[in-house]
Amino acid sequence: MMATLWLVAGTALATTGLPDLVNLKTQPWQPAPPAVQEPLWPAGLKIAPPSMPGDEAFGNSTQNLAGLPVTVVEHVSRPTMTIYPPKGKNTGTAVVVFPGGGYRVLAIDLEGTDICDWLTSRGITCVVLKYRVPGSGPYWNDECNCRKDPAVPMALQDAQRAIALLRQRAASLGVDPHRIGVVGFSAGGRMVADVSNHAKLSYKPVDDADKQSVRPDFAMALYPGHLWKGPGITLERNLTIDPHAPPTFIAQAGDDPVDDVRESVTYYVALQQAGVPVEMHLYAKGGHAFGVRPTDKPITRWTSLAEAWMSNLGMLPEAIH
Repeated sequence: MMATLWLVAGTALATTGLPDLVNLKTQPWQPAPPAVQEPLWPAGLKIAPPSMPGDEAFGNSTQNLAGLPVTVVEHVSRPTMTIYPPKGKNTGTAVVVFPGGGYRVLAIDLEGTDICDWLTSRGITCVVLKYRVPGSGPYWNDECNCRKDPAVPMALQDAQRAIALLRQRAASLGVDPHRIGVVGFSAGGRMVADVSNHAKLSYKPVDDADKQSVRPDFAMALYPGHLWKGPGITLERNLTIDPHAPPTFIAQAGDDPVDDVRESVTYYVALQQAGVPVEMHLYAKGGHAFGVRPTDKPITRWTSLAEAWMSNLGMLPEAIH
């Protein structure tokens, strides 16, 4: 199961990085042409490093999901954004994608480029964020057997910077700056919550791009983690809901073995209590890390519900030229 990949990774990454990768390449991940990666931060700017040193590398998981392996990226110290233009007619809407991986690694295709294949086919500009890992957000540290928060919120900084850059370039990309959303998976789902509830910059402004709003106009969190504090339905203490957070869509499986379904339930209740429009869909079966790859389970069709939700928000208007 895909869940095993994340559980195994959680054990090994305290010291060595993700095991059991094949076709390992010790170089930065690159998207397939014609997409091109762009740096988030100026080359000479010093930014906080990940919690564990190492050169960026990527490889394939030994376990398949829906008949395909997963491309996993580790040790990202210089984050990037990769822009995928819409296929066919342009709706003017854009979505930034936050891949999951426990703030340790990035499932760059399963929860990144695969997501862009879906969104661009619907006329949406899609941006895959390759954010800093490991230790860039609230993560489980095996050395102390405890949950740790980074001294610098690197994942949030990278998410905000990507939104700022996208808004700055909206006109040249054919994007409506008021129709920019985010979607995140697992740890990326927690990033969705963070960027939705932080209107202020989490870093010192770098250039004119940082004059833009860094809050998304709509948000989708898929099997999010790092949100729930048991045993009741209690939100993690380091996240405060902003009543001005954007409309939010949540989906998860009840049999998720990695992130308890109460992660989603807790976030849903917190948003609702704050008066934030929120829609949630829970499925009996589906496990963890299902992404958008087709299976025989009903959860595979969550994308249709998400499209209907975006349309109702006015985020998927009739395509523009």
